[in-house]
Parts: sequence; structure tokens; C-alpha cells
Amino acid sequence: MGCHGWNSGARRWRLTALLGVGVAALALVVTLINTLPSGGGSTEGTSRDGDKVHGTPAVPPKDTGPEVGWGFTHTQFSADEGSGDATQRVEGLLSQRAVPQIQHIMGWGAGNPEPVKGRYDFAEMDRRIDFIRRSGGTPVVTLCCAPDWMKGGKSGADKTDWSQSALETAPDPDHYKDFAALAVTVAKRYPDVRHFIVWNEFKGFWNNSRARWDYEGYTELYNLVYKALKKVDEKNMVGGPYLVMDSVDPRQQENASTAVKGPWGAMDQRVLDAFDYWNRNKAGADFVVVDGSSYTKDDDLLPNEFAATDKLTAVGAWVRARTRGLPLWWAEYYVEPADGNDDRTGWSEARRVAVQATGMIAMVKGGASSGFYWNPEDERGSDCAGCLWTPTADGDGGTKLPMYDLVSRFGKEFPPGTTYETVPVAKDDVPNVRVLADDKAVLVVNTLDRAISAKVDGKRFELPAYGVKWLRR
Repeated sequence: MGCHGWNSGARRWRLTALLGVGVAALALVVTLINTLPSGGGSTEGTSRDGDKVHGTPAVPPKDTGPEVGWGFTHTQFSADEGSGDATQRVEGLLSQRAVPQIQHIMGWGAGNPEPVKGRYDFAEMDRRIDFIRRSGGTPVVTLCCAPDWMKGGKSGADKTDWSQSALETAPDPDHYKDFAALAVTVAKRYPDVRHFIVWNEFKGFWNNSRARWDYEGYTELYNLVYKALKKVDEKNMVGGPYLVMDSVDPRQQENASTAVKGPWGAMDQRVLDAFDYWNRNKAGADFVVVDGSSYTKDDDLLPNEFAATDKLTAVGAWVRARTRGLPLWWAEYYVEPADGNDDRTGWSEARRVAVQATGMIAMVKGGASSGFYWNPEDERGSDCAGCLWTPTADGDGGTKLPMYDLVSRFGKEFPPGTTYETVPVAKDDVPNVRVLADDKAVLVVNTLDRAISAKVDGKRFELPAYGVKWLRR
């Protein structure tokens, strides 16, 4: 599926001019100490107290459970940086309710957390966690990716390789315990974080010789991290395996599942095999995590963009049947194919919101209780397809966009524990609308590129092309 904005946004190291011979000499001594061979590389900007509690942690609710609801993932650019007015505007939006927010420990806006073994730099991670706290969000940490020295790269604060291939390399098996130790450091530093996802999309866990996923390696890493986090605090919630639920053309036979299929395509059997191995051999899990798209690996939306979302329902039902009631999270979900730059700009915003809403409905019908939208913000510019708010680089930024209204309203109306109800839909409207309802609200989506008059739950109303409407009950 690609990396969906893997760029770290790590700060560029800047040398401050040193004035005076004495200051220069002192700096030279410090530099020599920081680059001694025993340190494994430069430790500039790092400290040993990585597990020291950062800031003022929010107090987790006493009834914290494995389900967090519907929110978003912070990527390379987000509202923790920019104009003060703009960032406060976003904080105000988010603080209107507790929106769950994911942050990775390395990449996607966070720097290398442990550039040298035992030496830490959580500057960017601290800033993101601070933003989540200020906005009243529920923090979720994705434990990915791994420092270079854990995966065959160079050790040192100035040696991090931020190329996509390097970032997406898994830790060497000899360093699985080191990665688990890093997870412990993160958990101790942010004690208000109760939900942890282990790794991201099986990155680096592909077995070329066997042409399948290295599910044994991932599961070994997962189990070490799971046990380590539980030792820190039994209340810590841990989940995986964060597999990309790829599907293929329904006519394809190679690697195609014969059990999980539909007009939208067939699941890649190698993914299902990897999931089953993890599920059978995991040390434990508080929730199960997947990601994926409604389209096939060839970017086909079958039989159309709305009907293709039925895949999300089928995948959810398959996962839930195997995990004995574990809450289901979608860490990422995509309904619009990307171009070669991983951008999704081909649709109008109305169409984009309508298909996204349909996808979220499909995930709920498959048993999901939590999901995270990917793509909160561009760095700059006024045309931000699918963004939640306008870029915060300028003072007038941070203004909510249509996708924010959908994601935030969906989370408010359909929180974990919602009991869904079936509502009547006029017979001639059934093919044209998608509906989700509980005892208080009804979400209605027009799947047509033309205005319609629809009757849902006894109410007649007009819907514009690709219209999304909320009804009160």
C-alpha cells in the first residue's frame, strides 16, 4: 500500500556559532566525549533519561478499555507546529471531544528516539504528545519504526538514514529485545498513554526466499513487546498485527483466497496466513489491528467505489470470527486510490467525503469499533485534498474542512459500545443510499452523482450529489 507519508520531518541539526576561545575549547571537549567509540556514535542532543516522565501527563480515565473510537493519525505535518493562532484553532476543534490520536515513535513527524543505544532524543515525540494532551485527545502510540543501529545501520545522532527503504527496515532479530526495551522507555516516559500498536504494516517483514510474510519474525517481536509493556503496567493495552489486508482481482487465482472474496475481489491468502499465525501464537492482545483499502492491489474499485467498501465489512467479519470478540481497530483505511506520489487528489471533496463515510459504515458493519483517518494536514497551500483542516503554517490556518466534520461527527455519534439499529429506507432509495443508525442519530449517504429525494427512517428530504446528511431521532 505504500508508506503513506513516511517522511520523518526530523529536525535538521544546526550548529550554533561559538564565541570566544574558551567556549570553543569547551565545545571541542564535549564533542570529543560525545563521539568516543564506546558511545557507538555521536550523542549530540541526546540524554540518558529517556524513561523520565515527560511534562504533566493527563490522568487516564479509570474505565480505560481497549476501544478508543474514531480519530486520526498524525503524519509528517500536523498542528503541533506552525502559527500560534492556527495551532490553537485546531486544539480548540479537537478539545470539543476526546478525539483519539495516533503518533509513531520514529518517522511521521517524530525523530530518531534512540540514535545511540541507551541515549535518547524524544524532542519531536514530546511535542506531539504535548499537543494531544492540550487538545484533550486519547493518545495512542504506534511502536514503529526502529533506530538505525537496531537494523544494520550506523549509530549516532547525525547518522540516521531517513530514506524510505531504511525507515521501513525491521529490527534485526538480535535486536528484538532492544526494541522491546525502547517500547518500555516510551511507556514510562508517557504514562498517560494506555494504548500501543506494535509495528506498522509488517514493514521489513517480507520473506523473499519464501515469497510470503515473515510472520514468525513479527510474532516474536510482538510477543517480546507485549510482555514488556505489561510488566510496566498491566493496564497498558497492546494490539497488532497491523497487517495490510490486500485483495486481488476476483478473476485472479494465484495467492487468491477462496473463502474471503466478493465482487470487490479476493483476499490475498498470504495475508490471511500471516494473520492466522500471529493469532494462534500471540502472547496476548487487548485489541486487534488491521489496515487496508477498499480497492485491489491493482487499484481497481470493484464494481464501483461505493460497492468496493463491502470489502471492509468482509475483512472485519473474517477477523472478528477468529479473534473471539477482541475489539477491531482499523489503523488506516483508504477508499480512493493514490497516484505515484501517494497523493489522492482525483475526486471532488464531496465525492471523497461520501465514499469515506460509506467506508466507515462498512467498517462498523464488519464489527470495527475504532478507526483512524490518515492525512490530517499538508505543510502549506490552500488546496488540501481530504485534509481535516487547513495548514497551520499561516495565522489563518487551522480551519476545519469537510473531512473533519465527518470524522469528528462520526466519532461523537457512534462511540465504542454503540448499539446499532436498522431503520426503514424507501424501496426505491435502497440502491442509492448507505445508512447507519443508533437510537439517537442516522447517517445517510447519497452514492449517486446527482441530487435525489430520499425517505429514510420515516423522513423525506433532499440530498445533493454525493450528499452526506445526519438525522436526529
